[in-house]
Amino acid sequence: MIAVYILPVVFLAVILVAALRKVKVYDSFAEGIQGAIPLVLSLFPYIAAILILSSLFEASGLSAALERALSPAFSFLGIPPEISRLVLIKPFSGSGSAAVLSEILTEYGADSYIARCASVVYASGETVFYVSAVYFAKLKKKTPLAPVLIALASNFAAILFGCLLCRVL
Repeated sequence: MIAVYILPVVFLAVILVAALRKVKVYDSFAEGIQGAIPLVLSLFPYIAAILILSSLFEASGLSAALERALSPAFSFLGIPPEISRLVLIKPFSGSGSAAVLSEILTEYGADSYIARCASVVYASGETVFYVSAVYFAKLKKKTPLAPVLIALASNFAAILFGCLLCRVL
């Protein structure tokens, strides 16, 4: 119930502090927006590329082929094969992985081991390629390979540990 009031209170507090410090709030806001427009324009090609690649990954059948190929290895590692699609799509797309999670919850029930593992996979990982596109868009020296591999490895470690915890608990 109190959470409903947090955002309006923060908003009013910012305006009050700005008024006390005699800051021109509207002018500062407009100035900030002017700085954001070049940022958005520089990010757009990278974001568009990631969105197109994630759609192609799914539409080409590569996602389904990888899912079938990796299911035995996932099963051996303690990751339910039923969530392999979610494991593969999460680094590419947050909304796509939310849709896959919803399907898993509907099919297996929210209290099942598979659904618990799927929830952990959804919550413990990041959309690595999207975040990398945003981050590396502004860097002059673009060497994303090592950070992306580290992020993917840490996401996978979180998946393994999370599924282990779901099995134990």
